[in-house]
Amino acid sequence: MALYSRVSGSVGMITLQNPPVNALSAAVRQGIVDMMHRALSEPEVKSVVICGQNGKFCGGADIREFGAKMTGPPLVPMVHLIEAASKPVVAAIEGIALGGGLELALSCHYRIAHSKATLGFPEVALGLLPGAGGTQRLPRLIGVPAALDLITTGRHVTAAEARQLGIVDEVTDLNAVDAAVKFAQSVTGKSLDARRISTYPCPRPPDLDAIFERAMQQVRRSARGAIAPGTCVQAVHAAVTLPYAKGMERERELFSLLFTSGQARALQYYFFAQRAVSRWSTANGARWDTSKPRPVRKAAVIGLGTMGRGITVSLAQAGFSVVAVETQEQQLSEAKQAVSGMLERGAKRRGVPLAHDKIKYSCSVQAVADVDLVIEAVFEDMALKKTVFQQLSAICKPGVLLCTNTSGLDIDELASQTQSPELVVGMHFFAPAHVMQLLEVVYGPRSSPEVVATAMQMGKKMGKVSVAVGNCRGFVGNRMLKPYLEQAFFLLEEGATPEQVDQVLEEFGFAMGVFKVSDLSGLDVGWKVRKSDGLVSPASTGTSARIRGGSRYSPLGDLLCERGRFGQKTGRGWYQYDKPGGRVAKPDPWLHGFLEEYRAQHGLVARHIDHQEVLERCLYALINEGFQILQDGIAAGPEDIDVIYVLGYGWPRHRGGPMFYAGQVGLDKVVERLEHYQQIHPDVPGLQPCSLLRKLAASGNPAIHKWREVIQKPRSQL
Repeated sequence: MALYSRVSGSVGMITLQNPPVNALSAAVRQGIVDMMHRALSEPEVKSVVICGQNGKFCGGADIREFGAKMTGPPLVPMVHLIEAASKPVVAAIEGIALGGGLELALSCHYRIAHSKATLGFPEVALGLLPGAGGTQRLPRLIGVPAALDLITTGRHVTAAEARQLGIVDEVTDLNAVDAAVKFAQSVTGKSLDARRISTYPCPRPPDLDAIFERAMQQVRRSARGAIAPGTCVQAVHAAVTLPYAKGMERERELFSLLFTSGQARALQYYFFAQRAVSRWSTANGARWDTSKPRPVRKAAVIGLGTMGRGITVSLAQAGFSVVAVETQEQQLSEAKQAVSGMLERGAKRRGVPLAHDKIKYSCSVQAVADVDLVIEAVFEDMALKKTVFQQLSAICKPGVLLCTNTSGLDIDELASQTQSPELVVGMHFFAPAHVMQLLEVVYGPRSSPEVVATAMQMGKKMGKVSVAVGNCRGFVGNRMLKPYLEQAFFLLEEGATPEQVDQVLEEFGFAMGVFKVSDLSGLDVGWKVRKSDGLVSPASTGTSARIRGGSRYSPLGDLLCERGRFGQKTGRGWYQYDKPGGRVAKPDPWLHGFLEEYRAQHGLVARHIDHQEVLERCLYALINEGFQILQDGIAAGPEDIDVIYVLGYGWPRHRGGPMFYAGQVGLDKVVERLEHYQQIHPDVPGLQPCSLLRKLAASGNPAIHKWREVIQKPRSQL
């Protein structure tokens, strides 16, 4: 709703009330329209201020109304009513003015912003474009290049940048509503002819065509198949080439096109999925989020390699006091420099003070004796981690929380090395830890709900999206990655090339294909894991080398590692690079010859492999493992898996996540294609549909929000 009041006698105040962000729900829109009519009809009112309750102007449209029957006044006539008002209307922007909230502000004649306010058009992240004149007013106000940047990227700007661009008229460090009231009084009676943005001619720089061409090229490179950014460019183009009214018609047409698209549904699903995972629970439906987190004032990080440094930075930037421990003096010295550089760059980027004073460094594990929580981040080796946990159990004060940054090792085994296994959880950060948003919080059967709640809250304070998952090898993300990688290897054995597989996956929307990612992270990383699992055999020749544990195994990655081809770090891997550490992947004739020799050696005949087979075998094997994870109770719901894969593994956001994508494809089709490939390749693991996937497909492809009804039934019924 919207409240109306009179201040200073002559100023009508319209206050938006719809917590938490004063979204433009039907009730709020109706309130604005009613209150505007009232303010314009009262002779005593000479000007109007629009503000939001509780220090937030407006977060935009109420996304919960998407897909429902439209009620209340539409947004476009509402903003036209405001702009056409005969009395000055001033927007008092505090907190946020995003999406429809910024469109509301642009319809006002003046805009006053608090210095800490944030403005932007994030609609593109929901697969949409600003649909209430944003694509028509903003380029008229600030020019085409700046408008294209904000609308196609969805990036937020500070009040200072908004002032520099010309979006707001004044920025204040004081109360923005008070400043807006004073400003409204100062412009009473002044002509508004030059303050209605829709009447502005859109600037036409001489290189206009080149500007739009560059914009389209940029969105093609960055969007990776998402249609909303390119459609935003088209809408802005209409602002330049058409009169305002015609441009609004074009904006409405393009908005409708996006609104009904599958990509918009996927992005909006993902929007809600991120919020769903914060209300975490176990797979059997027991809720953990009612547990009260413990206070953590001082944390420690053990091991200052790449991951430990990033975790240290994340903790310090979040305001925690940190004890950073590295027993090797040379490594400690290098870590200090690296952490200092990351903190300086982060402070400059975010415009906040440096957090150097939050960190104390030590070469001794004894330095963690008085901390509240420890995050162990040593090398991914079970024996080494066990030793560290034994030390921590002896050194730390009673009740300290012990967390391990492991990408897949057994949390229960580590917990067994301590005197209080209930205080042990996994905190699986993703590299670079100070940048990546995802955190897998891994709980075992003995993990205390209070401890899990604390780890989840720690992640939130560090700006992470935390997902609670059960304990198993690889947890959720890396467990699903295994069959995905295996299918890619098998496709090479059968006739594909790394370039072909990667091209298909990148056309689907991944930033990098599986083999480019492998080169980037280092082939030796997976090699060490496979060695520890007993999969790597010195007998790498002969047919028997392709069978491990009774199922097919591809030693291709092992064979490359035996030749010192570790990827970018050595200048050779699945691709070749100009030099060690190079970034530009080029097809490698040697690798193609190696694959031909390998096939000949193993009696394999290369065959034509098409785009569809690459996509289906890689993605459907990954998806099948996701359903097995749900069946095993490792993840509480499909949203958990989708958030993990979008944030941690580069799954294209506009496809919603692997589980959502499976629902869009049709679970019956996924089952049918998996069975098809299983019949052709009976010795290939990962192609047999799991029982939960079969059950859901047989029940008529229920909507994804209905899956829980089946997932949470007793396992014996699956």
